[in-house]
Amino acid sequence: MFSFTTVIGTITGTITGTSIGTNGAIILPEFNKFAVQFGAFGIRWYALAYLVGLLGGWLLLRREAKDPQSPLTIETVDTLLNYVLFGIIIGGRLGYIIFYNSAYYLAHPATILRIWEGGMAFHGALLGIAIAVLIMARRHQITFFSLTDRICIVVPIGLFFGRLSNFINGELYGRVTTAPWAMIFPNSDGQPRHPSQLYEAGLEGLLLGIIMLILWRRGWLRQDGRLTGVLLAGYGLARSLIEFVREPDAQLGFIVGNFSMGQILSVPMIIFGLYLIMRNPGASQPLDTSR
Repeated sequence: MFSFTTVIGTITGTITGTSIGTNGAIILPEFNKFAVQFGAFGIRWYALAYLVGLLGGWLLLRREAKDPQSPLTIETVDTLLNYVLFGIIIGGRLGYIIFYNSAYYLAHPATILRIWEGGMAFHGALLGIAIAVLIMARRHQITFFSLTDRICIVVPIGLFFGRLSNFINGELYGRVTTAPWAMIFPNSDGQPRHPSQLYEAGLEGLLLGIIMLILWRRGWLRQDGRLTGVLLAGYGLARSLIEFVREPDAQLGFIVGNFSMGQILSVPMIIFGLYLIMRNPGASQPLDTSR
């Protein structure tokens, strides 16, 4: 039997399926783990988020490739997508294994390839993308930062849909709170918590994406590395702030004091991002993106 659940339908289901607990918190229902389902098989929400993010990025980069000043062509955009995809999958998986759950995977090495069960890390995916882009840049004789700047324009698309998927899946939720918008997630301890996935979707995805698009239109692509710096510093700062209300990973807890692994990994991103921004001071010339 085939069933298809759209994002709009899920949002509607969230509104109609929620209830209010005795403590005033919003009680979320448990959603189907598949966005698109074919009997017992289907495409999970997180996989759909990857597909939507990659598709959106691919379309935007193909549009940007039409600029005569762009180092990209339509063909290299297609090639870049393949490199980025491999970087995300390999880097994201290895990053989660190394940074977040190494003890488990050392004890259960056969589960390393089961990415459909979850277990991806953005910081690892970022490193994977960087290595993949470096390889492509050398093979196609394109400067590294001219590629990463263009990729960073579209990264918030994937971040936005990825965090919405976390929310639908009822995972990576926030800490216990008495805030009036607190939510009780399915398969949790039943306590009202911050919907930190929505905070991240708003900051890392929507707000950062708007900032990247504005700077792109203001001509920041003319100075290699600046948009990459904005993405690194912007994401690192947003992630660090939200981690103060996000529940730390159960298998790790806090790493140093009250700081989580996500915050520690974000520090070098912020530092390197600010360096990339400040090494190219001065106003940029407007770039025509009206094509």
